[in-house]
Amino acid sequence: MAEILLSEAEKAFIHHGVQDDLRCDGRTRLDYRPIILETGLVSNASGSSRLRLANSDVLVGVKVELASPLSEKPLEGRLEFFVDCSANATPEFEGRGGEDLANEICRFLQMSYMSGDTINLAELCVLAGQQCWVLYVDILILECGGNLYDTVSLAVKSALYTTQIPSIKVATMDGDQPELELSEDPYDTKRLNTQNVPCLVTLMKIGNHYLVDPTTEEECCSSSGVVVAVSGTKKITAVRKIGSGSLHPESLVSMLKTANEVGAIVNKILMNKLLEEERVGKTQKVGFMR
Repeated sequence: MAEILLSEAEKAFIHHGVQDDLRCDGRTRLDYRPIILETGLVSNASGSSRLRLANSDVLVGVKVELASPLSEKPLEGRLEFFVDCSANATPEFEGRGGEDLANEICRFLQMSYMSGDTINLAELCVLAGQQCWVLYVDILILECGGNLYDTVSLAVKSALYTTQIPSIKVATMDGDQPELELSEDPYDTKRLNTQNVPCLVTLMKIGNHYLVDPTTEEECCSSSGVVVAVSGTKKITAVRKIGSGSLHPESLVSMLKTANEVGAIVNKILMNKLLEEERVGKTQKVGFMR
């Protein structure tokens, strides 16, 4: 995550604000910053979204391709995540600076989606043991303004929500090999049920309190925190400790409970935004890719 240099006076100001439940930007400890969402911006992708959470800006594109299923999961398709940290997002990403963070985000997203309750991968199976759909989720971090995990997860869920999977039929057997026929109708597609796809909630501890949606400055004032993946059914699918500091067991339990409650609210807000975006989607897009 991006780091900036703060004076002792600035850190004290942030600490006192968190203690009084009045952060530098006027939010309480459990308030998120405004979310700006656009979908369908990348014309050559099966699904895409651009999500901005204050100064954090993320673009996600989903490509759908046929491939062989994993030997241990012959009846399921799969998702594969790739993260690219743009050197323009923050000076720390120049050269190979963003690779570690990109790998961390990839691993945690993969872990968050491993639960069978989040997304039904059996829907991606085309021919048992032979062919399945693979969803390649490409994530580009355009700008880093704090709370990257949450921003990425919201953008990924939005892109998956808009992803169109072509209809496919298994034609008559030619010898021992079945033939697959893709529908020529571009509107003959199906979509995944993304209701339970998890959103990530980051809680950072500053002093004796913790807060959600930290800014870059607040991240610099915290030595420990957790990232919690919460599904649409309020199920925690993954947890990751961040920072070098320690957390008391009672604090951790309280943070997980809060993350679960906040995650359910964020999931609901995002789904409402996606439905609203879908309703007005027939109007002309104003995104930077159009």
